Amino acid sequence: MIRNTSFVMRLIRLFKRDLAKEMGGWVDKDLISRDQAQSICHEYGVDYGAGADHSLGYRLLVSMGYLFIGVAVIILIGANWEDLPRELRLGGLIGLTLATQLWALRCYHRGKESSAIGLFFLGNLFYGASIILVAQIYHLGEHIPNEVFWWALGCLPFGVLLRNSWLTLFSCVLAMVWFFMELSWGSFPLLMPVFILAAVYVLIKGKTSALLFMAVVGSIGLWVEALLARLWGSGLRDFDLHAEHLFVSVALFIFAYAFSLWLHSRESEKAKDYGVMLSLWALRFGLVLMLVLSFSAPWDELISAEWNHLPSMAGIVAALMGVALWIGWKTRKLQVLVPIVIFSTLSMASVIYPVYYDSAVYFQVVYNLILVAFAIALIVRGINHGVSHYFFLGVATILLVALMRYVDLIGEYIGGAVLFMVLAALLLGAARYWKVQQFKEMKL
Repeated sequence: MIRNTSFVMRLIRLFKRDLAKEMGGWVDKDLISRDQAQSICHEYGVDYGAGADHSLGYRLLVSMGYLFIGVAVIILIGANWEDLPRELRLGGLIGLTLATQLWALRCYHRGKESSAIGLFFLGNLFYGASIILVAQIYHLGEHIPNEVFWWALGCLPFGVLLRNSWLTLFSCVLAMVWFFMELSWGSFPLLMPVFILAAVYVLIKGKTSALLFMAVVGSIGLWVEALLARLWGSGLRDFDLHAEHLFVSVALFIFAYAFSLWLHSRESEKAKDYGVMLSLWALRFGLVLMLVLSFSAPWDELISAEWNHLPSMAGIVAALMGVALWIGWKTRKLQVLVPIVIFSTLSMASVIYPVYYDSAVYFQVVYNLILVAFAIALIVRGINHGVSHYFFLGVATILLVALMRYVDLIGEYIGGAVLFMVLAALLLGAARYWKVQQFKEMKL
């Protein structure tokens, strides 16, 4: 009996992908029509186009090839830029961009989707080069981030209309570059939600994309933190980070974890996949944060911090955690979320209103113990459910804790040798135990 739900889901996805590929082969042999293949795939909830997709490595190589073509053309134009008449420069740039996009559109209408996406990507590169070079012609570069913004915005419709994750991801990457450039210039990227909403639409309507999904999650978090930095700043151009940002980030990831539970409870396979991805990254964030807080220095900084924006921070944190608990109630996962919310709230309150101002070492000890307990829980969960990710993540966490405590507290040669021997034994023992468990699962 297979107890690992995620393993079963992976098998189902592999079956659907193989079915789509098989349908494509039957169409090529004229055994069935394309419409019949699409109908069969639709009956099993399979995307027929997935069977014609190339591997990720192939798509990456093609994308890099188009990227180098675009860079080569841009270099050639830039090398002869001053020798060309202004009218020829402008007409050539616009003509090159339009010709590439029209060629891509022609390929798309002929059913050559992979080639069309690569050409659209190449056309977007030419479009960006056109914006930058035209800005040089007419001396429009007073606010440089605007050039990147118009580049990102001009590329966005292609990804949205085609519902293509790679083209949309390219726009999102440009939007993130514009985001950080605006902040460095002292301006606030107010229109960032336009790109976020467009990417969410593509995630819903298009194919599953882990990279685009994580880009959306990261963009939302960064934009919220930047918005708070603007609201809490002393001036219009101040975007300083405050201690309150840490607690808001914790609340955001608790909300993200709760939202992943809601996604996983949906009937859509795509939503379940996104839920698994979001929960894993929320878990990794929690482990990284706890590893950082396993030292006393961060606690000293937090205890001595000036909480100048406590009321607004408390309201935001309470709202996020309240919604997270409501989601937990709706998905019947309160037993998971309540301990996390209580522990986080107690930690925040103890730091903001400390009993002793030299109590950083107590926080350090508590978080080290909880980190080890959490790692053991991951190992047990990985064994009970047959999930290798949880098992090895728990083992790696224990190893990191032991190594950091050695560097922090011991630091001599004999102790280091003993520690690494113990860690080696733990690793080999864990690997052996996992192998035995997997063998038992196979026999069942």
